[in-house]
Amino acid sequence: MSIEVIRAAALDGVSHGFLGRRGGVSTGIHAGLNVGTGSSDERDAIARNRALAATAVLPGAALVTVHQVHSPDVVTVDAPFPGDRPKADALVTRTPGLLLGILTADCAPVLFADREAGVVGAAHAGWKGAIGGVTDATIAAMEALGADRTRIAAAIGPCIARASYEVDAGFTDRFGAENPENERFFTDGRREGHFQFDLEGYVAARLAVAGIGRVETLGLDTYADEDRFFSFRRATHRGELDYGRQISLIGLI
Repeated sequence: MSIEVIRAAALDGVSHGFLGRRGGVSTGIHAGLNVGTGSSDERDAIARNRALAATAVLPGAALVTVHQVHSPDVVTVDAPFPGDRPKADALVTRTPGLLLGILTADCAPVLFADREAGVVGAAHAGWKGAIGGVTDATIAAMEALGADRTRIAAAIGPCIARASYEVDAGFTDRFGAENPENERFFTDGRREGHFQFDLEGYVAARLAVAGIGRVETLGLDTYADEDRFFSFRRATHRGELDYGRQISLIGLI
């Protein structure tokens, strides 16, 4: 099966792609394009999948990823890291030939571009990073490189959808304490005292409030579409011992 590269109209003309599990060389519960070094998959398969993913989006570019920790921290990149990857959840660059990569398995991948300034960014927005301000920090880091938020286009890729994301009352209270208007991102759940959370909608709203010029949501549910995407929550519900990770990429020629 060939690698599926999902692209956003908002980022047209910029080398980018949201990749799922289709294609790749991994087998078993990691079957497909698993790129997660934190998984128990074979190291050689992960390395081959990463190379295949990079070639599918920007052939010849150097893939750069970080050690993701659900933080609001951003790294500005001008060359591949010489040693250990820094702990962070977003990357920005204005250097051609680098391909920024963010790994997800239900969290929201967000890709950014200011075409005029020649600045791009990628952020991993799980609920912790999202409420902690990882997208705001990414925008600020892009502006430090010469971007303008009114020119930045952002796209939110495949992530767990509201229909698949049940949370408890403590979770909703945390978001309500941050901003009472966050109530609109929750609907009643299937069980008493539980709610369905719209992660994609929340991240999109943060981007809009921040003044991003164009925001696109792809509306793709990682949990529900097993054929196309890996999902941490789906694997957990099934009692599986591990799960794959997919990658979202953006770079400059």
